[in-house]
Amino acid sequence: MNRTEALSAVEESLAQIVPDADLTVLRPEDPFREVLELDSLDFLRFVETLSERTGVSIDDTDTPRLTTLSGCVGFLSADGA
Repeated sequence: MNRTEALSAVEESLAQIVPDADLTVLRPEDPFREVLELDSLDFLRFVETLSERTGVSIDDTDTPRLTTLSGCVGFLSADGA
């Protein structure tokens, strides 16, 4: 998966969990749990949705890398994994 595909998958997954969110305000290093006010359950649903959308297995130990756009893209993209 390239970086563009990874970013699209992350944004689509976030939009599914928080449909009213304005994702244009997110900068690459912003912790989206804070910016989008995701609680723990929302974050878990995001991780599950992202895994389903991409087909990438995401372990509990991977979740710290998935708190920002750049972290998610790096995790999912071929050059960041």
